[in-house]
Amino acid sequence: MMTRVLPGRPWYAATLALLLAAPVVAAAEPVDYVLDPERSWVQFELLHFGTSTIRGRLGPARGVVSLDPAAGRGEISIELDTRTLSTGLPIFDARIRRPDLLATEEYPVAWFVSRNLQLDPRGGVRSATGELTLRGASLPLRLEAERFGCRPDPASGRERCGGDFVGRLRRSEAGMSFGQPFVGDEVTLRIQVEALRQP
Repeated sequence: MMTRVLPGRPWYAATLALLLAAPVVAAAEPVDYVLDPERSWVQFELLHFGTSTIRGRLGPARGVVSLDPAAGRGEISIELDTRTLSTGLPIFDARIRRPDLLATEEYPVAWFVSRNLQLDPRGGVRSATGELTLRGASLPLRLEAERFGCRPDPASGRERCGGDFVGRLRRSEAGMSFGQPFVGDEVTLRIQVEALRQP
């Protein structure tokens, strides 16, 4: 390689030569994972007429995760088909899918994106602060890890990581105020994910 010396700057070539000759310290690269749709689901809970709790789930969730243990952070992007909603009661499902609630025909996809995954010193995920896009509205959402771990996956020969996360939002902030105050505004999200490390 030819080094160009800038006029009037004899130090430039010497400095560049020293930098090129210096040992290169390899930075730890982020590790990428893809969600396993068979083991990645979103469950929701909200109070019904102050008596019982409505529960249901959506999924499977699909997405990618990037973890950078050296920097103590990571990123995640999740996509969810809202038409998969299931409470176990078809009449309930049909009501929640209507335009004044989840509006699954007009908004068939929801997304959660976080560029702020916080990792603990051992590389485990502690929390994810990001944005949930639901019914065309963008809502801030913070997910806290209840547990997180990694293990070798015999079937694939790769590392499998996963955990359980919990977060809360107000459905009215996404335009879903039907049934208030009899049906609760606060929705608890319980998210289970597992992901396989990419080659």
